[in-house]
Amino acid sequence: MKLTLNDIQDAMGAIGFLGDAGETVPTGVQTDSRMLQKGELFFCISGERFDGHTFARAAVERGACGVVAERPPFSADEMCGMECDEGGVPLLMVRDSVQALGRLAAYHRQKAKAAVVGVTGTAGKTTVKEMLAQVLSVRGETARNHLNLNNQIGLPVSMLAATGEERFWVMEAGISEPRDMDELASVLRPDLGIVLNVGAGHTQGLGDKGVAHYKAKLLSYIAPGGVGLVSADYPDLVREARSNCAELRFFSIRDASCMYRAEYAGPQSATQGRYRVWLDKKEFELVAPFRGAFAAENVIAVAAAADILGLSTQEIITGFAQARLPEKRFCCQQRDRWLVIDDSYNANPLSALRMLETAHEMAAGQPLMLVMGEMLELGDEAEKAHRDLGIVMARTAPAAVYWKGGHADEVRAGLTEGGWQGELQLVHTPEEFINRFMESTLRAGLVLFKGSRGNRLERLVEAFCAGPCSAKEEPDAL
Repeated sequence: MKLTLNDIQDAMGAIGFLGDAGETVPTGVQTDSRMLQKGELFFCISGERFDGHTFARAAVERGACGVVAERPPFSADEMCGMECDEGGVPLLMVRDSVQALGRLAAYHRQKAKAAVVGVTGTAGKTTVKEMLAQVLSVRGETARNHLNLNNQIGLPVSMLAATGEERFWVMEAGISEPRDMDELASVLRPDLGIVLNVGAGHTQGLGDKGVAHYKAKLLSYIAPGGVGLVSADYPDLVREARSNCAELRFFSIRDASCMYRAEYAGPQSATQGRYRVWLDKKEFELVAPFRGAFAAENVIAVAAAADILGLSTQEIITGFAQARLPEKRFCCQQRDRWLVIDDSYNANPLSALRMLETAHEMAAGQPLMLVMGEMLELGDEAEKAHRDLGIVMARTAPAAVYWKGGHADEVRAGLTEGGWQGELQLVHTPEEFINRFMESTLRAGLVLFKGSRGNRLERLVEAFCAGPCSAKEEPDAL
């Protein structure tokens, strides 16, 4: 971002008296006073748990070059501008700080030289965003939002962190309420809009018209001359996409007649997979940093997007070979005699199904231990979704199942319906999980951690990897 405070004031429609300070160029924007770096512009955001106005003074003390606020956050002495004896800074007043942040990001996007890609979907959108950004980086500098900074605050902050001189932007849009996509996509205005898939996720907020309806809204905000890239494997999504965008490209992992398609060709290593890809008349094979048939959807979405943006076959192959997955998403590590799959970042019925299928394939006859957590924000669909999850879990023939969170009764019923005869063990803390694991007879195998963020399964992962997995080992017989 290379905008002066005067530019920023005009873009947001803010009220302020900048004087000579108007030519100041912030080094970035920040909404968390604890993370603020000297020279950044601080936005006071009012949330459910914290009110950024109460931290404005702390932001100034850390070196903020200005403050954006909905109401005066300082005392009268502190509000006197750059001449303030107490070190005051310019104050820009707006009606709504979040909306002002979005307007500023939209203005920056209009000035940027980058080709802008927007990514959304129910499962795998962060992985696709990360993979695509790394593949595109083979061709030129690429900016992306960090991990899941994909809401009305995180997306604009990520956009404003880019200089605008990059070759590509790859930005993820995450939604949970009906208005979310309109607010996000109107800021992003992508040149290429990708809708990866749709399934049960955030149905508590998106259940009135369906997930496909709201995800596909991204396509109605594509910039002039832009393209929508959509999976052909979800009929509801295809219908909604066609009602939102005239210029569409489709990819598939099921339809052999589709212009862009891919299929799983088998494992390359313990944590890598080979995938066969068709991009119109081009056919080739690549190696990706994950395994499983489900991940062919991620592969073809990334490869098709890269093709549309002008990358060559060799650049795509090279990009995949160099790519690394984000943390807590199919993060595989060998811990003594256990292969640990940490996919604990989040979960919904679609992503959980796919990870269970992959874990079952990777176990390849070894004992499979499942450490699962409740899938949140499913509303009225939660009971059925967790029963269905139990049925799928039973199909993997797990050696042990640990559960954290609600809907344990539904999961247990599904496991029984699926023919599994083991005991579902409920755990609440890392210590309880480790104690129960130590009481088991399991010595080695594959363990999958998967659940919604609210379960904090990463604490169980950390406890397991800290030593108990090796503590079970016994010396070889003489």
